Amino acid sequence: MNTTYTYKEQSYSSLYELSEALGKDGIFIPLSIGDEALAELGVTVTHEEEPIESIRARKIMELKRQRDVAEVEPIEYGGHLYDYDSKARDRIAAAIIALDVQGDGAKISWTTADNEDAVVTAQDLRMIIASVAARSNKLHTAYRAAKAQVEAAQSKDEIDTISIN
Repeated sequence: MNTTYTYKEQSYSSLYELSEALGKDGIFIPLSIGDEALAELGVTVTHEEEPIESIRARKIMELKRQRDVAEVEPIEYGGHLYDYDSKARDRIAAAIIALDVQGDGAKISWTTADNEDAVVTAQDLRMIIASVAARSNKLHTAYRAAKAQVEAAQSKDEIDTISIN
């Protein structure tokens, strides 16, 4: 909800801005002042609903952020959690190359996201990437469905109930 304060034909978008203007007239108000007390000071308070387009846009950004955060969370594979942030992705790619150069059956000890040591092969690391790709696909599909729901929603209350989970 947007609130506008009008005092002496000037509009203010925040109570702080209004208090600064009133202060110039020697009127000091607490920032917790109510609408009735402001009216007694000659201030008109107007409450307007936020446009549905703004609510939709904010919700879509929130859904994108949720999706993006979930995409880099640790991934479970073979009973362990593996990091998958940008640094981990670089390390996994380098390890796959190193293991491939060493030939079939090559293994490396890998510290997992849960601080365990796991012995992995290049194929294990590829499977971690494949697991991430599957999770990413699910997240993007859920995001697109949630975005469509947001775009079709007709009220803030309806929008507030939508998530990618």
